[in-house]
Amino acid sequence: MAGQTEQVLNAILQDIEAGRLVPGAPLEESELVERHGVSRTPVREAFIQLEAVGLIKRLPRKGAVLFKPTLEEFLAILEVHARLEGQAAALAARRLSPAQAIELEAAVAACEYHAAEKGDDDPAGYYQLNLRFHACVAEGSGNPFLVEMIKTNARKLMAYYRARYRYPGAIAQSAKEHREIAVLVFARDREGAEAAMTAHVQFDQVTVMDLLAALG
Repeated sequence: MAGQTEQVLNAILQDIEAGRLVPGAPLEESELVERHGVSRTPVREAFIQLEAVGLIKRLPRKGAVLFKPTLEEFLAILEVHARLEGQAAALAARRLSPAQAIELEAAVAACEYHAAEKGDDDPAGYYQLNLRFHACVAEGSGNPFLVEMIKTNARKLMAYYRARYRYPGAIAQSAKEHREIAVLVFARDREGAEAAMTAHVQFDQVTVMDLLAALG
């Protein structure tokens, strides 16, 4: 039963990361039961775990829906998330291994290549490269608990970060900032890396309102 719960849970998380589930989207028990060939029990167990970390809400007579933040909730999550990402960058500047440095460089180069070759095209493809960059920095922190906290918060805002790359020039700016952050991490500049990453992740309130409106 635990394995089936994990199967359902991982599938839902993958759908969030790939953009197949958007904020406010319903999660149907019957559909998940049929798709994964399981009973309702592991699906409900997966829902309990997702609700515990704030990724879904269960509403009376409406079932489970993916978390959709209000403006106040978005800003509050973003404030925490930016700090966590900044802390990860600071720790990575201290702890990044040679092998992790190679992976981080590859992630940054992939973002730069996309920006140079595709410009504003394929924002969904760029977003996956962006996820890899942030994962490399987080993993470089050497703190698995911090990595999980970053993942949980990021999943609440992924749809909005993905939408941000539809804006003209956003991909080029993101790739530029990724390089700046990586340079600071490679230079072991903890304070600089933390400040640059925090600023990179943060949005101003007007942008947040635009993103909330764009996704309804």
